[in-house]
Amino acid sequence: MEKEDVIILAIETSCDETAAAVVRNGREVCSNIISSQIALHTVYGGVVPEIASRKHIEKINQVIEEALKSADVTLNDISAIAVTYGPGLVGALLVGVSTAKAISLAAGLPLIGVHHIEGHISANYIENKDLEPPFICLVVSGGHSHLVVVKDYGEYEILGRTRDDAAGEAFDKVARAIGLGYPGGPKIDKVSKEGNPDAIHFPRAKVVDSVYDFSFSGLKSAVLNYLNSCEMKGTPIVQADVAASFQKAVVDVLVEHSMSAVQEYGLKRFAIAGGVASNSCLREALARECNARGIEFFYPSPILCTDNAAMIGVAGYYEYCKGVRHGFDLNAHPNLRLGERA
Repeated sequence: MEKEDVIILAIETSCDETAAAVVRNGREVCSNIISSQIALHTVYGGVVPEIASRKHIEKINQVIEEALKSADVTLNDISAIAVTYGPGLVGALLVGVSTAKAISLAAGLPLIGVHHIEGHISANYIENKDLEPPFICLVVSGGHSHLVVVKDYGEYEILGRTRDDAAGEAFDKVARAIGLGYPGGPKIDKVSKEGNPDAIHFPRAKVVDSVYDFSFSGLKSAVLNYLNSCEMKGTPIVQADVAASFQKAVVDVLVEHSMSAVQEYGLKRFAIAGGVASNSCLREALARECNARGIEFFYPSPILCTDNAAMIGVAGYYEYCKGVRHGFDLNAHPNLRLGERA
C-alpha cells in the first residue's frame, strides 16, 4: 500500500440501510457493503425508526468487518473514519456516529462527520472521474428535494428546496394510495411503463416567492382527491395511468426547475443524486433536455443513488483534504441543513 494514498473507512446509518465502505483517494471504491432493511419495513408501509435503529445495532459491526475484508485492508491502512451525522433519523444516526467514534478512539484515527446530502452529491464523482465543480445538482430522495450549485468540494449554494413533501415522500404516499405498497418509487416507475402519462392532468405547483423551491403536497392531495372521486362515482381506476400521470407531474416540475437554473447560472454541467435519481422517466427527460441545450449530464448508477457508504467516503475524503476533523463530542443532527457544520 502506497503511503500517499488516503483511505477512508465510511459509515452510513441515516435511515434504513446499514452501510460501510472503503474509499481510496476520493474516487476509487474498494468496497461498498449495504445491508438493506426494506423487507422489514414493507410490512408497515414505511420506515419504523425504532426498528431501523435496532437493526443498525445488530448489523453495524458485521457490515464494517465485511467492508474491510472485501477491500483487503485493516484499520492500520485506514487514514480516517467518515460517518453520516445528519440529517436523518436520530436513533439511526446515533448508531453510526457512536460506532465511528469508538473506532476513531480505539484505532487513533481522525474522525470526520459528513452531511448526508453532501454524500449524495459526491456519489457522482465515483463513476464520473472527470466531473469537478462547479456544476448544478438536483438532489431528490425520500426526505429531500434540493437544487444546488456545487461551487467547490464542500461548498454549496442552495437555489431551491422542498416546502413540504419531498419528491420521494410523495412517491411513497401515492404508491400506498393506489395499492402498490412500499417502497413507492421503484414500484411507480415500473408500473408507469404500462400506463398513459397524459391520461389524467395533475397540477404542477409553483412557489410564488421562490422560483426554484418545490412543493409536492398539493400534487399528492390531487391524486387522493381523484381516487376518492372515482370511488364515489363508481369509475374504474386504472392504476398504471394514475401512476404514470403522477410521475409525469413530478418529473415535469423537477426538469423545469433544473433547466431554468442551468440557463440562469450558465453552467455546462448538470448532475442528479438521491434515491429518486434512479427513476428512469426522470433520467430520460433530463438527458433529453440537457442534450438539447449542450449540457453535460451526470448521474450515479442506481446502487449509488440509494443510501450507501461509498458516497460518504468520497465526501469524507474531500473534507479530510481540507483539514476538517471532529472531536468525540460529534453528535447526531437529524435536521442538519446542507452547508451547516456541527
